[in-house]
Amino acid sequence: MNPSVLVVAAKWWPLSARLSAELARHGCHVSALCPAGHPLAYVRTLERVERYRGVKSLNCLSRAIKSLRPDIVIPCDDGVVGQLHALHESDPSLRGIIEASLGDPSSYPIVRSRRQLLDVAVTLGISVPETRRVDGPEDLALWHEHIAGAVLKVDGEQGGNGVRMCNSLADSLAAWREFKTPQGSATGWKRLAIDRDPLALWLSKNRRGQEITVQRAIRGQPANTMALCRDGQLLAHVSVAVLSSEGLTGAATIVRRVQEPRMARAAALLAKRLKLTGFFGLDFMIEADSGTPYLIEMNPRSTQLGHLEFPDQGSLAGAFSAEWRGSIAPAVDNPILLEAVALFPQALRTMPPGSRPLDGAYLDVPRDQPDLVAELMLEPWPQRRWIARLYHKVRPILKIASVDYSATPHGQARQTAARVPAARQLRAQQ
Repeated sequence: MNPSVLVVAAKWWPLSARLSAELARHGCHVSALCPAGHPLAYVRTLERVERYRGVKSLNCLSRAIKSLRPDIVIPCDDGVVGQLHALHESDPSLRGIIEASLGDPSSYPIVRSRRQLLDVAVTLGISVPETRRVDGPEDLALWHEHIAGAVLKVDGEQGGNGVRMCNSLADSLAAWREFKTPQGSATGWKRLAIDRDPLALWLSKNRRGQEITVQRAIRGQPANTMALCRDGQLLAHVSVAVLSSEGLTGAATIVRRVQEPRMARAAALLAKRLKLTGFFGLDFMIEADSGTPYLIEMNPRSTQLGHLEFPDQGSLAGAFSAEWRGSIAPAVDNPILLEAVALFPQALRTMPPGSRPLDGAYLDVPRDQPDLVAELMLEPWPQRRWIARLYHKVRPILKIASVDYSATPHGQARQTAARVPAARQLRAQQ
């Protein structure tokens, strides 16, 4: 039987909509839990869309699982994973479906902690940059006595929000103080009212004691692997090198598929050791001098590569459907034949004026979902609301730089802050 899937998303990223459309195309019965106006609501092939409300978001998630009774829940945000872990602890009636969706519960504390996950990776022989826990300023002072640069990270954030690149002790101390400063209820209400983040209030209440780590910076090129596994067995994976991204620590916008055995090995070893089920992502830095991929962190959720279909293996969504049906992998219908992939719409929004980075890349437009395409060409719905426009008029607007990793030798980042109208670029590609 075709599996019943509940896709849960809180952030306004296209990945959940793209994955859901591909899962439905391969025969899955897909429902979604998301905030109002989310891109998921524009996927024509979804069977049901439930509202993810921000005042009692944990209750919303619990009710959706109990009413829809899916075979598996696919989280698309770290915060959703955290809520599933919380429900597993508090509600025995949901433990079966959560374990069927995420895997062995003994792994839950590990995947929530960057440091613990990397400690496990080291025991498995995976290359990991030096990483230490930071309990106070004295830890940073000791670090900078021996290592000049540092990457400070705090658990519980995603999309680069909890990462700071630091070139000096002063930078590291400033980042540490920022991470240690408690976020009051006002911040949570702002994120709910302006950003329409249904997890904002829950996260503000459950963010106490988040671990801060410092990591050695690796000079090189970012890379990602998205993996599909079941009961600890790696079923399929896709690995890419990042050619362009939203800032030094942001999500990839243009990628190139790579066949890197060490990245695949890391995914297989971690899946087996942690007895994982479902989708997860691994972030690497490929060192410029040695070419060694260093694992820098794990994303215990779906990432943005699951819908991409390649000639030799199809898509991860297709592999998921085949595994849960107990059938062979489906035929490849529309494979990506070019080496580079420009992720839609992110790649269009971050291109500098006059650049032509898409000339040799496949523009990843979901042409079978016209309503979704039209929605993704616009600003995210929260930013179009009058309250958000008013809020941003009275605060400085932060511009996100696009980082081109292929512009200079050894992947040295070149930041470009300007953008071009997405609609014009899309017409040019068509």
